[in-house]
Amino acid sequence: MSVINEQVILSCLEKIIEPKSGKNVVELGIISGLVVKDGNIGFALEINPADANEMEIVRKQCEDAVFALNGVSSVSAVMTAEQAPAAPASAPKAPPPQQQQPSQKPEVPGVAAIVAIASGKGGVGKSTCAVNIALGLQAQGLKVGMLDADVYGPSLPRMLGISGKPDSKDGKKLIPKEKWGLKVMSMGFLVEEDTPMIWRGPMIMSALQQMVFDVAWGELDVLVVDMPPGTGDAQLTMAQKVPLTGAVIISTPQDIALLDARKGLNMFRKVDVPVMGIVENMSYFLCPSCGERSDIFGHGGARETAAELGVDFLGEVPLHMDIRKTSDAGTPITVTEPDSTHAAIYRALGERVQEKIEENLGQSGPRIVIE
Repeated sequence: MSVINEQVILSCLEKIIEPKSGKNVVELGIISGLVVKDGNIGFALEINPADANEMEIVRKQCEDAVFALNGVSSVSAVMTAEQAPAAPASAPKAPPPQQQQPSQKPEVPGVAAIVAIASGKGGVGKSTCAVNIALGLQAQGLKVGMLDADVYGPSLPRMLGISGKPDSKDGKKLIPKEKWGLKVMSMGFLVEEDTPMIWRGPMIMSALQQMVFDVAWGELDVLVVDMPPGTGDAQLTMAQKVPLTGAVIISTPQDIALLDARKGLNMFRKVDVPVMGIVENMSYFLCPSCGERSDIFGHGGARETAAELGVDFLGEVPLHMDIRKTSDAGTPITVTEPDSTHAAIYRALGERVQEKIEENLGQSGPRIVIE
């Protein structure tokens, strides 16, 4: 088997010609973020946004050429617009720049509101809450979609019981998968479940924007975004590039989780992103045998933090085996056990979130929000 390294990949890409210049993509210097790890290849093509349609063909040629190499098991090639196109030497000097107006985020066609579900750290049950809150919104008669923005660890395919790659009618926009009445898009549909994602920041940002704007969502009342944990590139991309309507922070009651939740909330405020409120997940445990209540992770910390930071406390969700089982099985408890106490909790959270959506959309100013 051939040894796959950066030089082998670049030599392969030297055969791909960019039509306008007649030069190969390596010679043009548009290949960036090249990562090679155990046969998994990732890289970006830095392009002029005006050439996006033509360069999509080049991107696909690059991806196919590298994938054909012996020893390559997966290839992820994305386009970014990190480099500004250079002006010709003979070009006249541009007039003095006028005072810039605040940039407007492009709307997502057909989507009325976008809500991000976020957490300051992993392991707090954010994705489980995101799925069931989305279904709680749907229970109100709303048309709801879900976007899995966790590129490194997509979980919605398993939690919703969906598999297979999405289709595309025109080769430009992906058609979201559908399950439990939700329209869903996830990087997990595009790569195998055990394939590691080895992308760097610019590639993640490009992929997220494509999963928002290059998907045929149709008419949706709400698009729920399951954000990755933390405060990195993905969160900033969603805050700065996507017209988010609001955000919900998920935390457990213990101090370390609340500390990270504070960091996330404060980051969102710095980029002028309104937070709808905080949910305390795994708030308490009721023994299924004796009914005794145990505050395993403490209790009430999220409510106190919300009051201290001046945001709403949206509710608390118990730690319960049925919630875990239904999530692992891809059969969310809100739809498979609609008469259960836990389903009622998630429906109530959905109602609170919808109230916040209506409040935020009724306010003047740009529609911005983050998880």
